[in-house]
Amino acid sequence: MTQTLRLAFLGCGAISKFHLLGIRDGAPQIQVTAAIDVDGTRAQAVAVETGARAFTSFDEALAWGGFDAVDLMLPHDLHEEFALRSFEAGRHLLLEKPMAPDLAACARILEAARKSGSVFMVAENAQYWPEVIQVRELIEAGAIGEPETARGNFFVPPLADYYGGERAWRLDQSLAGGGIAIDTGSHWLRPLRIWMGEIDEVVAGLGRPLERMEGESLVRALLRFRSGKLGVFDGMLTAAARGPEPLFRVTGTEGEITVEGLGDVMLYDANHRRGERIGERGGYMKSYAGEFADFARAVTEGTAPAAGPEESLGELRAALAMYRSAETGRWQKVSE
Repeated sequence: MTQTLRLAFLGCGAISKFHLLGIRDGAPQIQVTAAIDVDGTRAQAVAVETGARAFTSFDEALAWGGFDAVDLMLPHDLHEEFALRSFEAGRHLLLEKPMAPDLAACARILEAARKSGSVFMVAENAQYWPEVIQVRELIEAGAIGEPETARGNFFVPPLADYYGGERAWRLDQSLAGGGIAIDTGSHWLRPLRIWMGEIDEVVAGLGRPLERMEGESLVRALLRFRSGKLGVFDGMLTAAARGPEPLFRVTGTEGEITVEGLGDVMLYDANHRRGERIGERGGYMKSYAGEFADFARAVTEGTAPAAGPEESLGELRAALAMYRSAETGRWQKVSE
């Protein structure tokens, strides 16, 4: 019999809906037993859907004690405090990206996790995105020869669930630690790292077309990977109409792979100059199922996650280097 993993949702905002879908589709052994949010209405909504108990404070939930692990989905500035408290309480932790807004806080979280012996994962669902995995497999099979360059591109609307109202925390630089580069951008940077290797340095420009947002809502960056090869990272929050553009493009010596929309991997090579759709449509939402299945196995079976928490520092370091580059107008090393 599969061991049940009792999970507390710490933060019941918009992203919790995706996490519930991931549990439903990928990890039936997870039972959400606590729903915690300072907004009691949101906590109660998750409780009604899952059968969990609703709480308006982490202290109350800890006093009750009926959970083995925490799914931490709070604003970025609260990640360190509640990660450390989770480890102190002997709980396993799934922490929404970024691990924290700065590297010093990340170091403290990693040290606390090591001392606790708890399972610790950073929730970067792009690691499990079916199209990302499929592109990696095509590259490894030599479908486009040697990869020469790649581009990740997202132009998405500022959805009300995330950016609506005057109190949306992502609009506040002090809470978010930045804008889309440090937040949404990680979902595009992780695939580029998977396919092209680690990023060595970046040069970037930032903009604020979404004026009510203190951090950047536009980022355009050139990346140089440790291999010496170049890549491009583009992102913007916009509700305006726009033409079609692949989410990803990987160009090699013998062809090209694109990811179109959220479900098509296209291969262009000598035999398919107009492109051939490869494999089944997967879709971005399936990435959450893979993420929760991996976390559940790590806790209940002791398996190693597909990516350790340190892996998420790659996206954070890249975003912080972009911020330094925008200030200086120069290339910035990601490792600094």
